[in-house]
Amino acid sequence: MTADDLRAALLRHLQYSLGKDRGTATVYDIRMALTLAVRDQVVTPWFESTRQTYAAQSKRVYYLSLEFLIGRLLEDAVNNLGLGKATQETLAGLGFDTAEVLANEPDAALGNGGLGRLAACFLDSMSTIGCPGMGYGIRYEHGLFRQRFHEGRQVEEAEDWLRERHGWEFERPEVSMLIGFGGHVDEVDGRMEWAPADAVMAMAHDTPIVGWQGKWANTLRLWGAEPIQTFDLDAFNRGDFVGATAQEAFARTISRVLYPDDTTPEGKELRLKQEYFFTAASLRDILRRFLTEYDDLTLLPEKVAIQLNDTHPAIAGPELVRILHDEHGMAFDQAVDIARGTLAFTNHTLLPEALESWPQDLMGRVLPRHMQIIARIEEAFLADHPDSPIRILEAGNVKMGELSFIMAHRVNGVSALHTELVKSTVFAELHQTFPDRIVSQTNGVTPRRWVLGANPRLSALITDTIGDGWVDDLEALQMFEPHIEDAGFIEAYATAKTENKAELAAWIKDTAGVAVDPAAMFDVQIKRIHEYKRQHMNILETIALWQAMRAAPDAGWTPRVKIFGGKAAPGYVRAKEVVRLINDVARVINADPVTGDMLKVVYPANYNVTMAEKLIPASDLSEQISTAGKEASGTGNMKFALNGALTIGTLDGANVEIRERVGAENFFLFGMTAEEVVACREDPQHQAKAIAASPRLAAALGAIGAGTFSEGDTERYAGVLGDLRGHDYFTVCADFDSYWDAQRTVDAAFADPARWMRMAALNTARSGWFSSDRTIRGYMADIWGIKPLI
Repeated sequence: MTADDLRAALLRHLQYSLGKDRGTATVYDIRMALTLAVRDQVVTPWFESTRQTYAAQSKRVYYLSLEFLIGRLLEDAVNNLGLGKATQETLAGLGFDTAEVLANEPDAALGNGGLGRLAACFLDSMSTIGCPGMGYGIRYEHGLFRQRFHEGRQVEEAEDWLRERHGWEFERPEVSMLIGFGGHVDEVDGRMEWAPADAVMAMAHDTPIVGWQGKWANTLRLWGAEPIQTFDLDAFNRGDFVGATAQEAFARTISRVLYPDDTTPEGKELRLKQEYFFTAASLRDILRRFLTEYDDLTLLPEKVAIQLNDTHPAIAGPELVRILHDEHGMAFDQAVDIARGTLAFTNHTLLPEALESWPQDLMGRVLPRHMQIIARIEEAFLADHPDSPIRILEAGNVKMGELSFIMAHRVNGVSALHTELVKSTVFAELHQTFPDRIVSQTNGVTPRRWVLGANPRLSALITDTIGDGWVDDLEALQMFEPHIEDAGFIEAYATAKTENKAELAAWIKDTAGVAVDPAAMFDVQIKRIHEYKRQHMNILETIALWQAMRAAPDAGWTPRVKIFGGKAAPGYVRAKEVVRLINDVARVINADPVTGDMLKVVYPANYNVTMAEKLIPASDLSEQISTAGKEASGTGNMKFALNGALTIGTLDGANVEIRERVGAENFFLFGMTAEEVVACREDPQHQAKAIAASPRLAAALGAIGAGTFSEGDTERYAGVLGDLRGHDYFTVCADFDSYWDAQRTVDAAFADPARWMRMAALNTARSGWFSSDRTIRGYMADIWGIKPLI
């Protein structure tokens, strides 16, 4: 598509789709017209991909995920279709700045963190490889929440990304599924029939996801909840104006918010309804499509692969059994076998509390037939394995992790270490029973989004050096390793990083009001706020560093800018206290004339994909400091390494594999191993001993307790301090001195720019294995049993 063609298409949509002319068009109008013009170019490969899939009678993959953190789509599509130059010429000719137009697109509020971003990367890779498939999720009106800070505290506000028209989606009102809740179960003519008391309609909204060079496109289908009856006119005419819209309010509640606060019974019930809503709608859609091609449901495992992204869609097992057994008359045992042959489960956590469970009375009230089926699944499992200690139903709860495992033919971990820990901890007994069921698939990230799109300066340097084959074959990055010994190459690499940092510094000044020096080390930790991710250890080390700088301001310190980003779950009290602590510390340190530009702390609000695309290319140091044995994989660590940020981290998740590939000498390791963490916890005084042995740590904790950062309020952080001094489950204190020492090693390395840039470039050159294209090929071969169609 030439620039003239794109210009004509844009102006046509501006006039006929948006009802505007050039003279009155705003940036929004131009962005929407460009979106529609580019979307037109996606539709052709989208349709052709569907035709090829039907013609080949290919197996299809269906990826069920409660989150899809897709971010902005326009720049991705422009890059994948090779329309970058045409877009720039078109917009310049119309008097608009390309960066401003692209930035006008809101982030789609469809996810929270790594789980959702992984799902988005997988969709991109499936389309690039030519793996026929669809993603299924919920079309959240307000997403997780928009974060802002008030006096350091996190405040949650509703996201409003759908206030504007979503230019990428196609509404499918003809694809609507009736989804029921509650009611009762009756036996009729030997069959169990579920009669729900309430129901909503799940309406499909499709977004095409195009792969590299536009060779293939798959679909992200999101379900929006709609009432069966939109408005009760009789109630309205009786004066019951609220009651007249009650059904609409009930339905829309289901697809309004991602992860509603489940600390209340109402919130917990809503979460269960959300998970069943999208899972049931997706399964009905999958079976509808299957039955247009085949009339034998026993073929399902040969033609359909359903991947459950964590336990959120775990109800898929009982629901698929219910459909096959209750609605299609298949024998129960056969229905279980067919369902198991179709389903696979990705485990993302080693935290027992993160493996969902639901009270049995709640499950029985919301999904009474499923409660019966779950009991039968457990009964059949125990009949086959009478000595097993495993129970799906235990202590009044339905354990969704165990249900997912038992109902899947494959269970995968998401890094090598995580997979081994899954086998030895959370699913140890089930692994002994099914020793071949667990496989490992280390996560990856899409280079189209996280290098080509996010870091155009580095991308241009790579392409100028080795060509553009790396974009869909990321391991080709190793071809530029020999160039790292060239001083001219390293200078160009350093220039790209310096310019990225200057750009970020200007953005920080504009948005956060903090002036930072681009020559300082940009030290970044961006991820959801959780105790196991140990943002509180990072801020403790920051306090200790500030204290050391104040004590010896002329000691030749390496200047640092500590950058945090991430949201705390609304009901996670301790995480929200850590958010406030970071902001309180930032307020004090940033105003200190003694430390001045030697140390700054920045915490921009409302971290999302777009912010990550600003921060990662400009980062020098990547903080991957979780308690060993708690992080399943991580994908931020991969994005940072690809973009030339050095990692300071523990032997946790994919850090292990990153260190192996980039070289131990190019990675700053600290802390205990997973085994050592377990042993440490056996000593109930481990935290007290660590504090007693570390004057720096004791002083940092003491400053917090004395109200240094809380305007004299000595009780503000009593909870955080009580945890650290009382039991410190996540071993912050025990790892603190090792972390401090590693940070001083970082200082020394950064003080030698030539050495640092060489280490950074080696991280980029050796991180090509961490592509989601490689991950998807692994899933296709080891789990889904499917071959690409291009």
